[in-house]
Amino acid sequence: MTTPARLSAANALHDVFAKGRRVRDDWNKWLSPEDAGLAQAILGLCLRRWGRLNAWCLPKLKDASRGLPAETQIALSIGLAQLAWLPGVATHAAVDESVSLVLQEKIGFPPHSGMVNAILRSASGNRDALASELDSTPDEADRSPFAELLLKAALQDDLSFENVRVFWSRLQRPPSPAFVVLSGEPPGGLVPDAQFPDARRLIPGTPFPTGWLRSGAGMVQDISSQALMNFNWSFEKSAPMRILDVCAAPGGKTTTLAKMWPQAKIFALEQTPRRAQKLRENLAARSVRAQIEVAESVAWMRSGGRPFDLILVDAPCSASGTIRKHPELVWIYKYQDVERLVRMQKNLLDAALSRLSPGGLLIYSACSWFPEEGLNHPSRLESLNPKIKPAPIWPDAGGAALTHIFRPDPLTWDGEGFQGFAVTTASV
Repeated sequence: MTTPARLSAANALHDVFAKGRRVRDDWNKWLSPEDAGLAQAILGLCLRRWGRLNAWCLPKLKDASRGLPAETQIALSIGLAQLAWLPGVATHAAVDESVSLVLQEKIGFPPHSGMVNAILRSASGNRDALASELDSTPDEADRSPFAELLLKAALQDDLSFENVRVFWSRLQRPPSPAFVVLSGEPPGGLVPDAQFPDARRLIPGTPFPTGWLRSGAGMVQDISSQALMNFNWSFEKSAPMRILDVCAAPGGKTTTLAKMWPQAKIFALEQTPRRAQKLRENLAARSVRAQIEVAESVAWMRSGGRPFDLILVDAPCSASGTIRKHPELVWIYKYQDVERLVRMQKNLLDAALSRLSPGGLLIYSACSWFPEEGLNHPSRLESLNPKIKPAPIWPDAGGAALTHIFRPDPLTWDGEGFQGFAVTTASV
């Protein structure tokens, strides 16, 4: 019988490699804390090292040119990952339960149960040697064509061997959560972040502050998002009185805007009812007042109405900047997905500008490394409308001046990959 931890990891991997889907947010919510920890470890190892695990198996086949069904490779990868990198897992459990996985009707391939058993039993004879062999596989084995495009987009003209090695190595490390203190004192174990002291990090070994988050006194938000929202307002308008947050769920940026300008009328626009409900719950827990609009964003903005002094567009994107948190993205995305998203982003920006008041501020952001999804947009906007001009609101790299571009250094910044820019329109 397969334990819940391994079955949950196998189901998540099946979504990725058999169906081409992202791992669901609630993929392990039914597990006990102990099972959830094991499942997370197995899933992370398999997603980040899928290429080398696959490459290790191929020479063991009678006909390597035929490859393996995704279901068989999932069972083998789960077994190999435990044998190689999880020394606390008993050998018999790693082998036997992987065989039971391949026998599953919906996510297995029963005809290969004997082969899976034979390969894993052979590999289990010397677990240290297995780990050494897998670890010595070149990193390129774990990089899909999309991952290679991502590296080029992030590093741009700095594609030296060492830069690629350092950056890819960092992308393989699971991120640690960052927190925002909204009210009162933070719980023990939260300390200022080394790069962005306004954020808080959890000291290793400290219990996760679930109760504090549920109370609305704090929230989880990556340091890139926190730094993006740490902008300088220095425009003709004394303060924004009407604010629009486009694609607002789960509500972190809406919360920040409300704390910055409590007297402003804030509209939080979200297209998906399920995400809008989560937005509503989060804002209520934090005592944030905002008018939530559930509608398709472009159509809602194009429908007319009073303009806004400040519009924030946190656009749907490839999420290529979140690879540390979502390693499955390198296996399921193609560049054609980016092209489709860029068209959507252009429509959002054009619609947002139609609702921006003269002298107002438009902030755009995307958790992506691809310039097409971020820093390539301003030139198009400026060419379409001569009244649009850059709005310097963030400290530059040296901290001595302000810039309208937000893009942390991929080699040194410990947050998500992020791009943003700010523009304003000339007053009438």
